[in-house]
Amino acid sequence: MCFDADSVPPIPILSGGAVAHEDLILEARDGARFAAFAAVPDEPSSTGVVILPDVRGLYRFYEELALRFAERGYAAVAIDYFGRTAGVEKRDDDFEYPPHVEQTTKEGVQADAAAAVAWLRERGATSVFTVGFCFGGRNSWLAAAADHGLAGAVGFYGRPGPFQDGSPGPTQVADTMKAPILALQAGDDRNIPAEDNEAFDQALTEAGVEHEVVTYEGAPHSFFDRKQENFAEASTDAWQRTLNFIDNHRN
Repeated sequence: MCFDADSVPPIPILSGGAVAHEDLILEARDGARFAAFAAVPDEPSSTGVVILPDVRGLYRFYEELALRFAERGYAAVAIDYFGRTAGVEKRDDDFEYPPHVEQTTKEGVQADAAAAVAWLRERGATSVFTVGFCFGGRNSWLAAAADHGLAGAVGFYGRPGPFQDGSPGPTQVADTMKAPILALQAGDDRNIPAEDNEAFDQALTEAGVEHEVVTYEGAPHSFFDRKQENFAEASTDAWQRTLNFIDNHRN
């Protein structure tokens, strides 16, 4: 997994922020129902963020992250991946996620992302971004190659190379991406070598996709965690880059 169950984003809470939140059940275009968590500012927002979690799916970390986005004026929806196999009920910290991850498909993840995009658009968002972590990071970039009409896609320590079955990953489909890309990578990530990040950067450049690939030297996978005090500087920079990316690309 990326984060422990009791981890929280390393982002200051904005006191006094007028935010509403709710648990959702969304329906994808294939009829699958899945859980989501929405946080929205009291003032209408034209900017929306779809949060794509790590391999554990929807849990507290991503609900907190949605709240942090809403406090800054962006409507946010964090989605779960496992509605097709685990149902829509809340799960405890002992949830055995690996068998459910194995049953996900690229098509299913993007169908769920599309439902979240639609939910945000129905509530006034004209610029929608995806922000993903690990498993969600690569799927965030792949969302830029889907027909979601995104304004941009952000991935934290996503794996840009091919899937384990050899099917194309973000690097291989860079020439089909229709939105700017921000990649925030860990320099000390055991599963994502520097060569993979460089190949992704090169593929995006050759495809003419606006992008930035940032590597935080010495930072481990999942450095974006309040518990990782040694990497607070990288976390602060990554969060600010994410906010700047959204501000610079929204309508």
